[in-house]
Amino acid sequence: MARPDELTFAPLGGVGEIGMNLSIYGLGNRNQRSWLAVDLGVSFGDEEHLPGIDLIMPDIRFLEKERKNLMGLVLTHAHEDHFGAIMDLWPKLQCPVYATKFSAALFEAKCAAERNPPKIPVTVVPSGGRVNLGPFTVEFIPVAHSIPESHALAIHTSAGTVLHTGDWKIDPTPIIGLPTDERRLRELGDAGVLALVGDSTNAVREGRSPSETEVAATIAKLVKGAKGRVAVTTFASNVARVKAVADAAKAADREVVVVGRAMERVVQVARETGYLDGVQNFRGADYYGHFPPDKVLALCTGSQGEPRAALARISNNDHPQVTLNKGDTVIFSSRTIPGNEKAVGGIINGLIVQGIEVITDRNDLVHVSGHPRRDELRDMISWVRPQILIPVHGEALHLSEHAKLARTAGVPKVLTCRNGDLVKLGPGDPGIIDELPSGRLYKDGNILEDSKSRAVVERRRMGFAGCAFVAIAMTDKGELADDPEVDLVGIPEKNAAGEVIDEIVFDTVVSTVENLPRVRRRDADATAESVRRAVRAVINEQWGKKPICLVHVLTV
Repeated sequence: MARPDELTFAPLGGVGEIGMNLSIYGLGNRNQRSWLAVDLGVSFGDEEHLPGIDLIMPDIRFLEKERKNLMGLVLTHAHEDHFGAIMDLWPKLQCPVYATKFSAALFEAKCAAERNPPKIPVTVVPSGGRVNLGPFTVEFIPVAHSIPESHALAIHTSAGTVLHTGDWKIDPTPIIGLPTDERRLRELGDAGVLALVGDSTNAVREGRSPSETEVAATIAKLVKGAKGRVAVTTFASNVARVKAVADAAKAADREVVVVGRAMERVVQVARETGYLDGVQNFRGADYYGHFPPDKVLALCTGSQGEPRAALARISNNDHPQVTLNKGDTVIFSSRTIPGNEKAVGGIINGLIVQGIEVITDRNDLVHVSGHPRRDELRDMISWVRPQILIPVHGEALHLSEHAKLARTAGVPKVLTCRNGDLVKLGPGDPGIIDELPSGRLYKDGNILEDSKSRAVVERRRMGFAGCAFVAIAMTDKGELADDPEVDLVGIPEKNAAGEVIDEIVFDTVVSTVENLPRVRRRDADATAESVRRAVRAVINEQWGKKPICLVHVLTV
């Protein structure tokens, strides 16, 4: 008798971290499974630990191997941590991509901004619609979030239904888009849900996330009361917040000037898809200086302290078109993503030093999260009544708290897993049954490197301990043909006693070469290795750190 199809789930990114989301669902048995991918996002590099790395992406080598069995990639919404890796990784998969209208339009605009983007066809699915992908039927269920057209996915299979929540919250009064579809979620619960794979971002926070409508009221009050120029920064993708800022500006008789390419792109897509219908036209940054201080509001990118974004340049006084003066106001209508605190703090301090009033979510309700707090998580569990709950989209603490809450709420089976774990959902007892290849890819310029990449490892070491370059010319008899060249980069000029380290290194190179047996001096590789070891040792002696050392031996 044929064994029934086994339904499995594996996160390849987005578990134990916030960002880089990629989930896959498998249906079949060990020898042959059909796969469905949900989201394909990025995380952002950290200059301190990953110098030169802008983006981090999930390692998709498992999906590459299973490419012929991959039915498609389905997007929950168009935030970078859910769709930012598609342009780089899709060419390795070449599978069909499915998204709703706004997500597809924003992706198209993002591709259009690149020099040579791959041609990636996206099939548009209506909100509330369904798509059949092999043995999977995927239903798009509207949920409230901080970008238009966020969807939970009901994945219907012969082995049961999984609700993959994506990013969501319960907001009965969203400014833009549909509220979370409680009626449909309850219907799913009545029909029976095998597993809920759910957002854990705010699982440590009690109560409920406030509504976007409350934020809009606060922004309107602050803009109305401001005396000079006003700048507001928020996530470019938060179209509801953009509309709230526009409405506040209109009520205060101010023109909205959009500053920053990411903001311009989202505004254009939001207008094309009807999400800014009835909202006044915005002006380009070149109009900013034409308006009196009390008649203008600058809507800026840069809420996360990005060094090249509009607000960082404004705070450094080097933006070509937009300036702020003493008495002006800047509103940070955003939350600082963990890891960006230093950069954001630097911008805030720079503005305050200039006499500019800075308002953040620490002193006013100018931002709300797009993720569910604990009472909302309880609501979702009570509507859906899953047999299994798997927390995702969060660091270890968030996952653990979501799991505890689910157990308290009476979910029969709660499983926590890590990236790469293959989880059997059914039939039979659920649990982790295998480990799939997983990891990280680094976007280094326009090259994708794996996490063990020599360039990344060495750059980190260079950042910590500098680099010593030594060039030596030898005769074919094994004698120095000329003085060695020594160049020290990122290494102090003098030691604690005030002696010049370059000179100490030079003397070490000469004495090391002269003390080598003649037969070794005729071997360029042996000479280079002896000099490399001696230089690293002497710099460590003088400074207390071992630099990277590159030695080039030339025979003349």
